[in-house]
Amino acid sequence: MPDFSIFTDYFPIYMKGFGNTIVASIIALIGSFALGTIIAVFRISSVKPLNWIGTAYVEFIRNIPLLLVVFVFFYGLPSVGITLSGFVCGTVGLTVYTASFIAEAIRAGIMSVPKGQSEAARASGLTYMQTMWHVVLPQAVKIVIPPLSNQFINLVKNSSVLGVFAGFDLMYFGDQIASETYATFDTYVFVALLYLVLTLPLSYLALRLERKLAQTA
Repeated sequence: MPDFSIFTDYFPIYMKGFGNTIVASIIALIGSFALGTIIAVFRISSVKPLNWIGTAYVEFIRNIPLLLVVFVFFYGLPSVGITLSGFVCGTVGLTVYTASFIAEAIRAGIMSVPKGQSEAARASGLTYMQTMWHVVLPQAVKIVIPPLSNQFINLVKNSSVLGVFAGFDLMYFGDQIASETYATFDTYVFVALLYLVLTLPLSYLALRLERKLAQTA
């Protein structure tokens, strides 16, 4: 059995890391969804330069480790005179990385929307961007709720990368507690449980939303 005194004695530190993990996850979630949507639109654009940019972004970022992406921001930016905290670098890296996966999910959703929808919208006088924003994207996002939910849950778990760069997240403070108490197993059991506190409700909400959308389809 885990030693619960580890959790009670270091409760404020656990909660500080827990709060920072929530903040980083929310920021990265919003940022990656916005960036991923833009990249998805680029991917299906008939404007070749935009299509190339979108394709290059997805193929490059999606096929390198998240840790390496954060390394670029944490160690690369100081070489050009920009120094950011571990929290900021980790959150930005997490946003950029997750956006590549969200872009592919949304692109798949866009491709699933019948072409007649966008043709009818364009025929009614809407511009390309208005058609995407008001007609295509709402339907595309609804279609890809399950994969998007999985990516958001993965994002929360991947936020542990902040611990490598002194990002003051849950994993970072877990490392600090383990180094002080030498109770490595007990410490990380409680870290795992706190991650479950975040991810299990997300999984439940995603399932409820998916079922609700299926009923209204």
